[in-house]
Amino acid sequence: MKPRTRPSLARRIAAGLAVVLVSGVVVVVNRPMVAAGATALHQFNINRQAYKEEFGHWATLPVPQDYKINAIHAAMLSTGKLLIIAGSGNNRDAFEAGTFRTILYDPAADKFTDVPTPTDVFCAGHTFLANGNLLVAGGTKDYEVLAEDIDKAYGVMKLKNESVAGGPRTFAKGTTIVSKAGKKYRTRAKVTLPAATTMQHGAEVMTHAGEVEVFVDAVEKGDKSIVAEPQQYVVEGLAGADARNIYGLSDKITRDKQEYGGDKTSYEFDPRTERYVRVGDMVKHRWYPTLAELPNGDVLAVSGLDEFGRMIPGNNEKYVAATKKWVDAPKLKRTFPTYPAFHMMANGNLFYSGSNAGYGSDTVGRTPGVWNVRNNKFVTVPGLRDATLTETSSSVLLPPAQDQKVMILGGGGVGESEVSTKRTDIIDLTEKKPRFQPGPDLPAPARYLSAVLLPDDTVFTSGGSSGYRGGKYGDKTRSDLFNAQIYQPAQNAFATAAESTVGRNYHSEAILLPDGRVVTMGSDPLYDESGKGPGTFEKRIEVYSPPYLFKGARPAITDGPEKVKRGTTVSFTSAEAAQIKTARLVRPSAVTHALDVDQRSVALDITPAGGDTLGLSIPKTKGLVPSGWYMLFLVDDKGVPSVARWVQVL
Repeated sequence: MKPRTRPSLARRIAAGLAVVLVSGVVVVVNRPMVAAGATALHQFNINRQAYKEEFGHWATLPVPQDYKINAIHAAMLSTGKLLIIAGSGNNRDAFEAGTFRTILYDPAADKFTDVPTPTDVFCAGHTFLANGNLLVAGGTKDYEVLAEDIDKAYGVMKLKNESVAGGPRTFAKGTTIVSKAGKKYRTRAKVTLPAATTMQHGAEVMTHAGEVEVFVDAVEKGDKSIVAEPQQYVVEGLAGADARNIYGLSDKITRDKQEYGGDKTSYEFDPRTERYVRVGDMVKHRWYPTLAELPNGDVLAVSGLDEFGRMIPGNNEKYVAATKKWVDAPKLKRTFPTYPAFHMMANGNLFYSGSNAGYGSDTVGRTPGVWNVRNNKFVTVPGLRDATLTETSSSVLLPPAQDQKVMILGGGGVGESEVSTKRTDIIDLTEKKPRFQPGPDLPAPARYLSAVLLPDDTVFTSGGSSGYRGGKYGDKTRSDLFNAQIYQPAQNAFATAAESTVGRNYHSEAILLPDGRVVTMGSDPLYDESGKGPGTFEKRIEVYSPPYLFKGARPAITDGPEKVKRGTTVSFTSAEAAQIKTARLVRPSAVTHALDVDQRSVALDITPAGGDTLGLSIPKTKGLVPSGWYMLFLVDDKGVPSVARWVQVL
């Protein structure tokens, strides 16, 4: 099936097929009036019923000025409200002022409200728990500092204590550390250094030094305090045994760029109270981590930058939902780039699509594969085209989830590479030896593409840019993409959708609403529209109405239980029961940086029960239907979905 093409106004005008009438006069000379007329004709065309039935329709969502924030994260809550999180919003001034923002948008009431935001959850990880709470963990402890703004050498100092006696020692912020060459450095924070510990190793008792890490800054400005190799340091002010037992170690002291530092706080956002609830701190500080739910309802935290901006080398951890605490997961040691994209498989394994948000090795951890999270075995999968272009790509578990097919879309080269791809590839995870197969190409190379599962088993894709953060690509100074398309799995083809009017690249999101529309927000371009000046965060919000919303009356779910159990058949009612062809449980999205590990659409077998009653069978496999809240859609024989009814799978 060939993709449908939208009407091209420019082509029609060029061919002399369009005549613009303004106030009853044919305008052919006055260029401003021609432009105004062309705009009017375009608006007329996209608002025609026939156009909307084929391509859908975009509308701008009016947002009160006080609620225009930098949308970094977004999640669809089981109350029907949309949580939009900025934290400091990639704004250093807001970070230093402690001004952190979160808002709630209620589509039903068309109302925005503010939510108190306790710490900077900018670039945290998040995923839904079985109780409907959104687990939010990590975030920003320190902002990056560019090399040209660093006037003093700095580095990470590891303080060591070889003494078992005396207990822990506390060192104040500003403690002086001295190098062999007499160069002085001061600590940035107060730290507590544990005492050494002893352990029995066979017949021998071994002493393990206590240690703590802290940033230090040179006292003297310039390059004279740079140290290019590992060295031991003296802690000033110590005497006697302390002077012998306590010392500093550092790999290097430089004036290189300082990366973002991760935070370790975590919260459960409660949709009912509409508040962040503090839970146990993470084992590691993490910035840009992925939180992936496991079949038992616990959550695995993977990757990220630590509090000093260093890549975490495969040390992962688990959130135990029952105790609301984080524990180390040493048996699941595996390294991935930041924000790696995982999709829970029916058998409980995690499929890593290769999609990621960038930080990390150019090679380590970037190969797609199946991760057995019971024994830590990782089996790579072959066949991915443009395999080096997975950074800032998107991936989805295609609908229905029972098919166990994952699609990867677009992506670019590592870092600020100008290379990107229009490749899509698909893998069938039910095969004995799964491998990626080519999917249909996107209309243009795309990074940061949003991909949203729709209730009719299609995938809506929009936004993105061909260049890094909307910047230069080929001969273009700005590379935002306004085209949108709908992937149809049955035909393995894209159908053209109406174009958006707002460019979306880095830090943008798209989410399915319970009424079947898609909301899009955010974008953090590197440059302005001229491609020369600095960019500003995009605060406009658009809503896309798919073609199915223009094809007649919608079926309605009139009754049914709020809670259902896996492996059971439950009754729901609809006056249009005789016309219902499919039923889908769509897990709501929690999305950031093109990453959405929650999104899935599960097919339910339908058994007509007479009259307006339908029996819907809930699959019994936990890996297929993780516990939690879902949007239940009924879709009729015209492909028109109902408004969703929220259902909790136990």
